[in-house]
Amino acid sequence: MKKIRAAVVGYGNIGQFALQALEAAPDFEVAGIVRRQGAENKPAELAPYDVVKDISELKDVDVAILATPTRSCEAYARQILPLGINTVDSFDIHTSILDYRAALTPINKETGTVSVIAAGWDPGSDSIVRTLMQSLAPKGLSYTNFGPGMSMGHSVCVRSKAGVKNALSMTIPLGEGIHRRMVYVELEDGASLDEVTAAIKADPYFASDETHVFQVDSVDDVRDMGHGVNLVRKGVSGKTQNQRLEFNMSINNPALTGQVLVNVARASMRLQPGCYTMIEIPVIDMLPGEREDLIRHLV
Repeated sequence: MKKIRAAVVGYGNIGQFALQALEAAPDFEVAGIVRRQGAENKPAELAPYDVVKDISELKDVDVAILATPTRSCEAYARQILPLGINTVDSFDIHTSILDYRAALTPINKETGTVSVIAAGWDPGSDSIVRTLMQSLAPKGLSYTNFGPGMSMGHSVCVRSKAGVKNALSMTIPLGEGIHRRMVYVELEDGASLDEVTAAIKADPYFASDETHVFQVDSVDDVRDMGHGVNLVRKGVSGKTQNQRLEFNMSINNPALTGQVLVNVARASMRLQPGCYTMIEIPVIDMLPGEREDLIRHLV
């Protein structure tokens, strides 16, 4: 069977773990890595692979894993889809997912490609769990409680602010889907903590949550990539009340995101042209192997 050729676009935390997931997958091969600096200062672990500045320099790419900041995902997708290459990403601004999906759908249709967006663990795999829970108790309330742990999207957002040298955003669950954001920043020389704090709190990533910003000498001294989630739904099955469903996990944040991206990259090869979120894709299509074998072992 011909293996799926995947390129990793971006080589930060998510890109590194996406590469590891590709290396472990039996049905993929790595087409190459796209980095802003190309092969300059090429890390030792990338020695076996082509490392380029633009994906057009790689050969026979089936799917591009966009391991890039959320706010640059659409720009990369618009560049790559016309090349006939599928894209997958972990875009994580919940309120913008429908707009992003609507923007890519006509491009997918025109180019005969597939995009899977918002494919991390939340949004992403947690979205599948929430959907299943709601199907089991159609009337009721669901709560998503994150952490305590590092939020990659929020941390990247803070690092983009003027005056910030490095940053870590921690998510602290307060219960019933309410969260506190604890943000730790290293500042550039001459930067104002008050001005940085105001910029962070005004950003849509933080505007809806209680947010506290602290200056530290070294973000690396306080960084921990662990994270987790507790999903709860209490509701009604048919006419029977007091049905309570719960899902918990404790994870390495970028490692799970990298794995999810590889899963949906596989699924993208089995879908008709269009733009999809994870709840629109059969879960079985995210697994390697023959469908009959999977049904035999999992049903």
